[in-house]
Amino acid sequence: MTTNNLEQGFFGIGIQNGKTPENLGVLWRSAQNMGASFIFTIGNRYAKQACDTHKAVGAMPYFHYESFAEFYKHLPKGAMLVGVELAESAVSLETFKHPRRCVYLLGAEDHGLSNEAIEKSHHLVKFSSTLSLNVSVAGSIVMYDRGMKSEFST
Repeated sequence: MTTNNLEQGFFGIGIQNGKTPENLGVLWRSAQNMGASFIFTIGNRYAKQACDTHKAVGAMPYFHYESFAEFYKHLPKGAMLVGVELAESAVSLETFKHPRRCVYLLGAEDHGLSNEAIEKSHHLVKFSSTLSLNVSVAGSIVMYDRGMKSEFST
């Protein structure tokens, strides 16, 4: 039986106010390897383009938004926003059922997601750790978890 790619859904992943170009480069490389449909950044803290050894920015759509409001206005229709944040209201990634169509948003290690991003997220997920993880590691774990779980919520 052939599975229609559209039935499988899509996902994008990005960082709000990313701190270093190296973290972005590692996340983009993971995104390309793990099947992301697009990548993005919000804000512009880093001084130069991410080091991207696999040239993911040329291999998949890359979007940049000046503000969270601009990003949110362009969220793909029907996509759920999944914020990755160490917050009490967040659910554990281990028990999280990934939406079929979603956009994962990570914050920088030193500031996390903005209050607006947390409030507007349809879902918040967190890891079973008490301290924050490197943003590229956190994003890679989320994408790996998505790939390992065969069923998606609608």
